[in-house]
Amino acid sequence: MPKPPKLPQGMPSRQQVLDFIQSSDIPAGKREIAKAFGLKGQEKIKLKALLKDMAEEGLIDGSKSAFHRMGGVPKVTTLRIVDVDDGELIAEPDNWDPEAPGKPPRLVVREPKMRGAKRPPALKRGDRILARTEETTSGAWIAHPMKKLPARTEGLMGIVEIDKTGKAWLAPVDKRVRQSTPIADRGEAEEGQLVIAERVGRSERAGVKVIEVVGDPLAPKSFSLIAIAKHGIPHIFPDEVLEEAPRAAKLKLSDKAREDLRHLPIVAIDPADARDHDDAIWAEPDGQGGFNAVVAIADVSFYVRPGSALDREARKRGNSVYFPDRVVPMLPEVLSADVCSLKEGEDRAAMACHLHINADGKVSSFRFTRALVRIAHNIAYEDAQAIVDGKPLPRGEGACHPQ
Repeated sequence: MPKPPKLPQGMPSRQQVLDFIQSSDIPAGKREIAKAFGLKGQEKIKLKALLKDMAEEGLIDGSKSAFHRMGGVPKVTTLRIVDVDDGELIAEPDNWDPEAPGKPPRLVVREPKMRGAKRPPALKRGDRILARTEETTSGAWIAHPMKKLPARTEGLMGIVEIDKTGKAWLAPVDKRVRQSTPIADRGEAEEGQLVIAERVGRSERAGVKVIEVVGDPLAPKSFSLIAIAKHGIPHIFPDEVLEEAPRAAKLKLSDKAREDLRHLPIVAIDPADARDHDDAIWAEPDGQGGFNAVVAIADVSFYVRPGSALDREARKRGNSVYFPDRVVPMLPEVLSADVCSLKEGEDRAAMACHLHINADGKVSSFRFTRALVRIAHNIAYEDAQAIVDGKPLPRGEGACHPQ
């Protein structure tokens, strides 16, 4: 690989700084520029003043650690795929300031051609990427993806308001936020509608753009979404988590590594509208006034391994959050509502506690084990109480019937 031409040593001109920034293979900040031109002592102070002047003159943009020419794109930056043109992906800077002169640069995305297990996930419109950028001699821009970024999980929620001048504002639903935010792009949103938005640009005055129209702020579904936004509850799973979840769900259970408790008629008792079933119980008299019992908890750790994307996201969420019309789960649905849910008639991984409760109602002994269980019935609290009270239940409704 040929070495880059040696630059003239000493204080550079404005054009030499621009040429170096554009041709550098790495982000070019004050330190890199000083090193390239062999600057020392007072010359570094002069360079700092020169860079400040060039920024004020509109020649360069960025920070002291990474400059780029005004109207250009940083060497390494976040982009969003916005279009597909004749099979080529087109991206724009993700944080382009709408008040900046001209339209945002459009970059042709050059996806790396790799084979095998390490092949990166295919990109599509709307995806965000971290990319290394390159400006050609003709002035065109090329983006070389370094990493596909997770979908944004945070958003700003508010109601669209239009002032007397016709300018759109996002009035916050969170009472702790006292000021409305200017809307740079409201898309199809209309005045009075509840919307979800995201920030654009680096400054507060750059405003926000609407990414989703919820609709009537007084509709029942809106109250749950307002609570999610107000409390900052993560409700969108990153792509890497969604890609990992189906693979984890396919892990095979082995009765050799677990105590086989499938012969026990264990039942899961939950609210009638429960979306998943985390725990279950079995008990029988011990003949001495006490009981032998087993409490089984879904063994989520079998599917969510330490350090995995699923593990990181679960730690971030901490728990599932329930609303009247929806649930924000800790894990993707393929896990939370399927293989990690103790469903009737299905083999499931569980953590089980064997208990002995004596005639005085005290736990006299216990032991824990990893187990394989098969739930005999999923029943509602009301049905369970009816069984305890000796009331007969109609068969065929998933109820557990006393023998």
